[in-house]
Amino acid sequence: MFDPVTMKLNVDPYILSALREDITSEDVSTNSVMPHPQQGEVDLICKEDGIICGLQVFERVFALLDENTRTEFFAQDGDEVKSGQQVAKVRGDIRTLLCGERTALNYLQRMSGIATYTRSVAQLLEGTKTQLLDTRKTSPNNRIFEKYAVRVGGGHNHRYNLTDGVLLKDNHIGAAGGVKNAIEAAKNYAPFVRKIEVEVETLDMVREALEAGADIIMLDNMPDDMMREAIGIIGGRAQIEVSGNVTRENISRLCGLGVDFVSSGALTHSAPILDLSLKNLHAI
Repeated sequence: MFDPVTMKLNVDPYILSALREDITSEDVSTNSVMPHPQQGEVDLICKEDGIICGLQVFERVFALLDENTRTEFFAQDGDEVKSGQQVAKVRGDIRTLLCGERTALNYLQRMSGIATYTRSVAQLLEGTKTQLLDTRKTSPNNRIFEKYAVRVGGGHNHRYNLTDGVLLKDNHIGAAGGVKNAIEAAKNYAPFVRKIEVEVETLDMVREALEAGADIIMLDNMPDDMMREAIGIIGGRAQIEVSGNVTRENISRLCGLGVDFVSSGALTHSAPILDLSLKNLHAI
């Protein structure tokens, strides 16, 4: 759940921007059929099984349009929901309910889809020490929502943005002239409280990263045999992350490696939505 400060400073502006995208001057359809205030209520119905996520954001969409709107929930973020289940009821001016419907559902469906997909992947790592991580492969201006959804689904967050941590990828290494140079430059520049992670693609790069004192070594797109050899070379002297086209369909091959982290961009860039709908709108 987002705390009040995060909600006001970092969440509300994105929601307001989404509402402005959908309503540039007025909701012509709503104003045509509902020219005057009228209290009403509508049901939030789940249309397929999954993990619900984003109820606070869903509620906030209507509250920003009209602070008198009230939402009653019958589930909470992280709950398993079933097709046909009523998840919430929203009460307020019917004009507000109609204006906010699509924006509220867009957030809720997207966040619930990510939580559902993440849960299905995280379950495959149960019983191992390996943590499932997301990446920065998020849709623009939706990272705060999508990374929250990963946590609700049972995953963990990698760095939030470029300010959050040092991750030296192939192009950083190329720009610096090698793994050792890149790590030394990062140690000289970055605050001492920041860990330094480096992405490697060969065993020679693994050895160079260890010698230069990397805190975390990311094995990127390595064949299985090479990964096992790299893990043996590292020998516990650095934390290990595995990355590269990791999906629900292929993550099982990584379960027995004993690495610290597996990161998957698919959690946010490939999760389908969870289908939800607002139904039974009527005056009260």
